[in-house]
Amino acid sequence: MLGADVACRVGNVIYPDHYDRGWHITGTTGMLGAAAACARVLHLDAAKTAMALGIAASQPIGVREQFGTMTKAFHPGAAARAGVMAALFARHGFTASTRALEAPRGLVQTYSTKCAWNEIADALGTRFEIAFNTYKPYACGVVIHPSIDGCIQLAQTHALKSDDIERIDLRVHPLVLELTGKKAPRSGLEAKFSVYHACAAGIVFRQAGEGEFADDVVARPDIVALRERIAATVDAAVGEAAADVTIRCRDGRALHVRIEHALGSLERPMSDADLARKFHGLVDPVLGAPRAGRLIEACRALGDAADVRALTALALP
Repeated sequence: MLGADVACRVGNVIYPDHYDRGWHITGTTGMLGAAAACARVLHLDAAKTAMALGIAASQPIGVREQFGTMTKAFHPGAAARAGVMAALFARHGFTASTRALEAPRGLVQTYSTKCAWNEIADALGTRFEIAFNTYKPYACGVVIHPSIDGCIQLAQTHALKSDDIERIDLRVHPLVLELTGKKAPRSGLEAKFSVYHACAAGIVFRQAGEGEFADDVVARPDIVALRERIAATVDAAVGEAAADVTIRCRDGRALHVRIEHALGSLERPMSDADLARKFHGLVDPVLGAPRAGRLIEACRALGDAADVRALTALALP
C-alpha cells in the first residue's frame, strides 16, 4: 500500500502533462513506489529512505512509443528492479540529493510543466491511492474496457455470432483512438492497443483475456473480418470511463448500449468469481488448475497465516 501511494501521488503531481509528452508513467513513477516499499521492508530510517527515493528518482523508465512491443511490459518490471536496487544501495550508504524530486532540475520539474505539489501531502495517511484502483477483467488498456464491455453485453444478450453482424459503431473518448487506434494489429502485443481487435475478440469469445490477444487469434480470418467492420468515432461528450456501442445486424436490427462504467471499475467491481476466473486463466498454464486453486485459497487465508512461506511455495512452478 505504501509503494502504491508513493507512485500514484507523484504521478498525480505530473499527470497528464508528463504522460502527454510520451512518458509511460507506470515506469517513471513506479521505481519510486518500489523504493519506498523496499525501504520499509528493509527497515531503513528516514534519512536512508530519503536516499532510496533520491536514487530511484534518477531511474525513470519507459516511453509510450514502446506500446505494442515487449518493451512496454518491461517497463514495470524494470521500475521494480530500480526501486529494489535503490533501497539496497541506500542501506549500504549510497547517497543522492534529498531534493531529487522537487528541485528545479529534479525529476518532477524536468519531466513535466504541471507540478501539482499538493497531491503529495493532501490527506496523507487518510486517503490511500490504492483504494481508487481496481482489478482489470480484460488484458489490455483500461481505456478500451467500456467498448469491450458493451460489445460483450450485446453479443451475450442477443446470442450474436460474428456473421450476424453487418457493422459495429463505437463512440468513444478521444483517448481511445489516441492510445488504441491500431486498425490492423500484427501481433498480440499490438492488439492490446487496438480497440478494433479487443471488441472483435469480445464478441467472438465473450471475453478478452490473455488468450484472446494471442498472435494466432489476431490473425484468425473471422477476427480480422469482424474488426474491419468496426468503426470508432471520437465523441468529446463520451467520458473516459464510458462508451456508446451500436451493433447493426444483417437482419436489420440495430442493437445499442451505453456503458457508463465498465466491469472492473470502482462502480462495477469484479466479483470473487470473476477474479478467480481471471486468476485461473493466467496461472493454470503455469501451475495447473489444482495448484492454482490451492493458491487462491492460500491468498484468501493470508490474514490468518503465520507467515507467507506456504503461499510462496505454492506459487513456484
